[in-house]
Order: sequence, then structure tokens, then C-alpha cells
Amino acid sequence: MESDRWLGLDLRHLVALKAIADEGSFGRAAEKLGYTQSAISQQIAALERIVGLRLVERPGGPRRVSLTEAGSILLRHADAIQARILAAKADMAALEAGDAGRLRVGTFQSVGVRILPTLLRTFTETNPGVEIVLRESANENELLELVERGELDLTFQALPVPPGPYESVELLRDPHVLVVPAGSPLASLKRTPSLKEIALHPLIGFNMCRTTETVESLLGSSGRTPNVVFRSDNNGTVQGLVGAGVGVTIAPLLTVDQSDPSVEIVDLQGRIPPRVIGLVWHADRHRSPASEAFVASAIAVCRDLSAEPAAA
Repeated sequence: MESDRWLGLDLRHLVALKAIADEGSFGRAAEKLGYTQSAISQQIAALERIVGLRLVERPGGPRRVSLTEAGSILLRHADAIQARILAAKADMAALEAGDAGRLRVGTFQSVGVRILPTLLRTFTETNPGVEIVLRESANENELLELVERGELDLTFQALPVPPGPYESVELLRDPHVLVVPAGSPLASLKRTPSLKEIALHPLIGFNMCRTTETVESLLGSSGRTPNVVFRSDNNGTVQGLVGAGVGVTIAPLLTVDQSDPSVEIVDLQGRIPPRVIGLVWHADRHRSPASEAFVASAIAVCRDLSAEPAAA
């Protein structure tokens, strides 16, 4: 029967298909996986019999082997299956470790500066047997992919998260502020500057992400396209250029060094929605006691941080 035929599908078949797609030949795929070329050919032939469709184009000669449309579709499912297997492997390791072992956490720059020092000190006082391994990235999609693949247990993330196998908890709301050079007319206004007034100035921007897109879209809705003269992932670089008079920036408050005398900070009174920071984990994975304790500690630390006058 049709359903019985698919029960013969083996993970090795999918691994062979991915290797062929990556390497472009049966020979190189076999070398990568440590098989003979005939073994790879047999696995692909078996997979094509199970699926009932040709999956690999075999042009012959030195030309590169490629996947058919059916092969490409099946490979997307194979990638998802591999990610779930890696997540299952991580689950078994977490279950075996219990309250001890490693907790792998994804983070980004402003969280690392403003939240993590207090959070790690608080967490390690009550969970001394847990080793925290941090992975920093400016690319929020990269961190989510690592959670999906089981390579991270948790990650800090701007909420809401895109569709996927994720659960999350909100930690704090980080207001956007206008950062201008010291002495700027924008800082001496008796009112909150309008988005159009801000857009008249050169803008020092962050590299594109959902938060940046929201900010620049709102500035553009004022009727003037913002003039972005420089972008960076480094908070210090952005603020340094503002302090040097190159332009202004709209930034989440946690990214700003408020002790810097070369800049002034202008409250935007909610003209730009706040950045919502949360913790994200895999919805289908087992959550270890250490993971749950880390989330609880993060909620408590961020609640105290939100209560501080500067953050409020």
C-alpha cells in the first residue's frame, strides 16, 4: 500500500539526499559521508522508489548533479526532520544532566551589557551547579534557528517572535529615545520633537532588523524619507558618531550609555513603540529545572530593572 511504502523511509536516505544537494555529485557526497559511491546511489534509488518520483537529475559526465523540484521539496522536510532530531538529542542531554550541566543561552549586545551581569550573579547564587554558556549574535533569526536545532536552550529576543515552534515570556519593555549631540536644538525644545523634525537630520542607524524597520518606517510615514548616513551593529559606534555630530539616532534605551557627556537623550513620549524583550525556547522540547529557574530569575531581574527611574 502507498502508506506502507513510506514507512521504509530511513534517515540515511535523507542524509544522502542533502549531501548530494550540498556537494553536487554522488562521488563527493559519498566522500563527505564516508560511504562508497555505490552505497549513495543505492540509497537515492531506494528513496526514489519510496517517494515514487525522480529526486535527482543525473546529467552524466562532469556536469553538476542537481535536485528535481520533488527533491528540493523533500529536502526542506529533511532539514526540519534533522532539526527535530538534534532538538531531541539536546533533550536527552538536558534530562540526563538534571539541575546540573550546561544551560546554553543566546543573547545580544544590549542585554549583555544591562541585564546579564545582574542576572548571572543572581542565578549562579541559587544554581551553582549549572554552567551558563552564552552565544551572542546581532542576528535574531540566527539565534532562533539555534533554538530550533537544539543548539540553544533559551535565547533573548525581541518580541513577538516569527511563526515557528517557539514559546516565549515577556521580560521588559525598552522605550525608544532620541540620542542627539550635546547642545543640539532638538534637545532644547520645550516639547517632544515630531518625527518629521527628526527625519530632517542625518540618521545613524542600526543594521536592519525588525526593530530598525519599525523605527525607519515610522520616520518615513512623517512624509520625509530618513537620510541614513551610517549603520552599525555596535551600540558604542552608533553613539560615538552621534556624539561627534555626524547625525542623530533613535535607539532603545538599554543600548544607550547615559553617562556619555557628548550626547543628550530626548524622551520621545511613546512616539516610537518600545522594544519588547523576552526569552524564547523551543515549544516541543523538555524544559530542564535549570532552564525554568533561569527564566524565573530573568523575570525577577527585569522587573527590578523596569522599576528603576531611568528605565521607566
